[in-house]
Amino acid sequence: LQLSLWVACVATLVNVPLSIGCAMILERTQFWGRGLFAALIYLPLVLPPVVMGYLLLVTFGPAGPIGAVLQDWGIQIAFTPAGAALAAGVMGFPLVVRSVQLSLGQVDRGLEQAAATLGAGRARVFATVTLPLIRPGIYAGAILGFAKAMGEFGATITFVSNIPGQTQTIASAIYALLQVPG
Repeated sequence: LQLSLWVACVATLVNVPLSIGCAMILERTQFWGRGLFAALIYLPLVLPPVVMGYLLLVTFGPAGPIGAVLQDWGIQIAFTPAGAALAAGVMGFPLVVRSVQLSLGQVDRGLEQAAATLGAGRARVFATVTLPLIRPGIYAGAILGFAKAMGEFGATITFVSNIPGQTQTIASAIYALLQVPG
């Protein structure tokens, strides 16, 4: 339970600021490749979790392109609690982004423009106008992401395995118990 809570909290704390940035990009900008960017963000919703776990393993495993570099620095992600948080975060990320993006779509741009005409810079407009208006979407996304992280199984068991006392979350512990006859 403690590991599952830690994994869900870390995943949520990392997801929320990244999701706000990605939602701002998706909702407020137009650029070549925007559709591809959106597809990559929402990919965990359409791929089976085990496939996402495999992709994480191929990328962040000791022989993967990012994992090998991290390994040279003495950092291992695969088969660690940090890897469990990464897997859970990746699987919940699109849920958080979508919640924030929907909130951003409801913001009256006139309010932001009014603040800008009164002398507020972009950062101040975001902090004092936009952020308070999208707060409900951020909260909803954080709750969805946290809940997804608490129950994540497929990507987690593929990427970090099911090591009791080290990477075994509630979902993988229940799975292990169901494999015991009787």
